[in-house]
Amino acid sequence: MTTDASVTAARRPGEQALTALGLGAPALDPADASAHAFPGGGRWRTEIPSCEGPEALAVVLKESSRLDVPIHRISQGSGVWMLTDAEITEMVDATNERDIELCLFTGPRGTWDIGGSVRSDSRGAGLRARGHDAVAGCVEDAVRATELGVTCLLVADEGVLWTLHRARQAGIIPAGTTLKVSALVGPVNPASYAVFEHLGADSVNVPSDLTLDHLTEIRRVSGAPMDMYIEAPDDLGGYIRMYEVAELIRRGAPIYLKFGLSKAPGIYPWGTHLRDVTLDTARERVRRGRLALDLLARHGADGDMAPLGSRSPGVLNRFPVEGATG
Repeated sequence: MTTDASVTAARRPGEQALTALGLGAPALDPADASAHAFPGGGRWRTEIPSCEGPEALAVVLKESSRLDVPIHRISQGSGVWMLTDAEITEMVDATNERDIELCLFTGPRGTWDIGGSVRSDSRGAGLRARGHDAVAGCVEDAVRATELGVTCLLVADEGVLWTLHRARQAGIIPAGTTLKVSALVGPVNPASYAVFEHLGADSVNVPSDLTLDHLTEIRRVSGAPMDMYIEAPDDLGGYIRMYEVAELIRRGAPIYLKFGLSKAPGIYPWGTHLRDVTLDTARERVRRGRLALDLLARHGADGDMAPLGSRSPGVLNRFPVEGATG
């Protein structure tokens, strides 16, 4: 694991010029740094989100090769049910060839349902699965996707998360399946973050408006990998944290740097009627990744990336599962 001294050695944005002008910032506090890392080494991984089908995936892979953007994980937002078996298999084969983790979203969720509360001013139950049938749809998606070779599932409901964790403990889905909590329900305090870890999360999206101190607070109670949009889509706030990337790593490791895109049309649920914007935005997300990586390099903070192909979340804390066979 990286020591605090090496983590704080990076140059901060504008540091030399501001110090020369008498405007230098206080020294970083080593106590703020995360004590955690990914198993096998490294403090950060990369993720390209909103890759909605085989054609968008091909664009992402081509652009990542052209711009030399390393990718650990590629995720999709429309859902397993929006893809045919052939499309899922094509995506699995393409990501396996590059040793990239593929993560697909599970089942029905509140915004694509008949429930009216999510459209009220209070947003009601949000993106959660409404009723038994919605949970069943998520489980159906999980079983189908893993049978086709998908190794990571994205969830937006605590009950679905716990159900799928129990399913992998029971051998209903492969034990090595990783479960990722969506940014749509991401926790905003250390207590709730720890609850998601105990419910079975291997990776937890947090909203991009959390402060640096919030990340430090989370890391004092949980070492579960964190996902964070460096640039968030507009429906998640449109926040841009580009110049904070090095400090996000220092405070939030182990962390997935997600390269989203603001000022872009929504593409969920995806279909061929949205083909052009889907491919264009997929390409631009990779370029945003290149910009963030270049910034890290300029500041001497591009070390400590986890090895490509790594996907294990490490040993995490779980609630006990009664009657589990695995």
